Amino acid sequence: MMDNKDVEAEIHPLKNEDRKSQENLGNRLKNEDNLKSAPPQSRLSRCRTVAFFLSLFACLFVVFVVSFIIPCPDRPESQRMWKIDYNAAVTYDFLAMEDINRDRIQDVVFLYKNANGTDNSNQSCADEGFSSPCAFVAAVSGANGSVLWERPVAQDVALVDCAVPRLSDGKSSACILVGRPSSLTAVDLLTGETLWSHPSSFGGNASVLKPLLHVPDVDGDGARDLLILTREAKQVSGYIYSGSTGRQIGHRGSLGVDGDSSPLLHVTRTGAHYILLPCANSLCGCSVKGLYERVTGKESPFKRDPLWESMLNTSAPRQLLRSSGAIRYLVSVPGKSGQDLLLVSSEACVLLDGQELTPRWTLGAAQVLRKPILGHYKPDTLTVVIENGTGTDRQILLLDLGSGAVLWSQALPSFPGGPPSASLPTADHRSAFLFWGLHELASTNEMEPRVAQHSLYMFHPTLPSVLLELVNISAHIIAFDALLFEPSRHAAYVLLTGPASPDVPGLVSVTKHKVRDLVPGSRVVRLGDGGPDSDQAVRDRFSRLRYRSV
Repeated sequence: MMDNKDVEAEIHPLKNEDRKSQENLGNRLKNEDNLKSAPPQSRLSRCRTVAFFLSLFACLFVVFVVSFIIPCPDRPESQRMWKIDYNAAVTYDFLAMEDINRDRIQDVVFLYKNANGTDNSNQSCADEGFSSPCAFVAAVSGANGSVLWERPVAQDVALVDCAVPRLSDGKSSACILVGRPSSLTAVDLLTGETLWSHPSSFGGNASVLKPLLHVPDVDGDGARDLLILTREAKQVSGYIYSGSTGRQIGHRGSLGVDGDSSPLLHVTRTGAHYILLPCANSLCGCSVKGLYERVTGKESPFKRDPLWESMLNTSAPRQLLRSSGAIRYLVSVPGKSGQDLLLVSSEACVLLDGQELTPRWTLGAAQVLRKPILGHYKPDTLTVVIENGTGTDRQILLLDLGSGAVLWSQALPSFPGGPPSASLPTADHRSAFLFWGLHELASTNEMEPRVAQHSLYMFHPTLPSVLLELVNISAHIIAFDALLFEPSRHAAYVLLTGPASPDVPGLVSVTKHKVRDLVPGSRVVRLGDGGPDSDQAVRDRFSRLRYRSV
């Protein structure tokens, strides 16, 4: 049976439509009332949605502009290997690395002696008032070996240091050169321009001791000052120069000792500065405060250490300690609470506490004829590399710096006076070590005669029974260094070769080669039981090494 509303709708259709319109109107009014009474959170939510999409659109627009409209700066391509040659020249045992042209790749600074510069510079000795031949300082690009700048700086060079920060910005560096017969010059590393140059007041028969020492600012100009030591008539003298102007501060001052090898500036745990010098079988010392007061006659801003002054005053001539053999090297190394001292003599290698000068450990029966270097055999644990003995009796020792324990040792014959070793920090917080030795180590089973060659061997602590022979060099090596040319990217070595005698000019070459590119063609040298890995597997592991900046 039909409902009454349906029957009425059939009888009065227009009336039914009016009722629906009224119902729809009522619903719309009700909805509007609901909207007006909607909480403000709902409207705020919609505003946040709109703001989110606008922000997203703006970000996408910025990404589009940066990616496709604004051009990216060109990154210089670093060549795997480059080499530059100088004919009829001689060179010096010196290499320095600095990012000179600001391309984030380390550039190479070196010295050579010739009548003229390269064809690109068109500079001659006469341009600076020197007779031919004279000493040039040159900077070449680490990316491709192109000459950035070069210029004559002295008739001859006795001492050079290119790690002197400039006063103007503190970021760029300068090269300080002590020239023969008597000059002191500072050269801007970025441009090669002379910052200042003065005649030196060294005696005509004085020999300059290496290295140049940097002392805190004493003339109040904000730059660290320079301390140069000379030796004449069995007496060591000191000269202090302003780091910003090169002017001498005071006059010459005697240290009262007779040292004949590398000095070291040491800071005790009380903040006092002392000059340390090997004096035959003794370690001699002199306070920078005392030297400053002698050369200037003024009160010194430096400190004295009571313990060290007591040790110096109770010995003559100014000896801090006695050694069992002739002291050859002094190396400042990180200690538990400040700097410690690694003392290398003709009979032992001793780690000394940097304040008390008491032995922490001793390696006896040592004949170390090369300055030790540092690296990491274990992750984040310092290791000292000792080259014990020379010639066919040379042995490489890796010692734990904290305890003196031998971590790794290997006989590695070499030529007398061969190039120094080097270490490269790797991503696993260890180091890859580079040693020079005889080529015959890698070919003991080959009986054919060979020309005497230097071989560069690579070692990593994760493969303790393997050496990798990277390259063979028959030329006379003057200087060698290995470093990261780009931060955390590629490691390379730089080799400076030239005539053995400074009096006989010949071919001087500077070569850079990426280490990783040498690995595929290298020779695997197994030390005893070399492990189950094949030679190619060993090369692959060395190829996968990643290096890190420190």
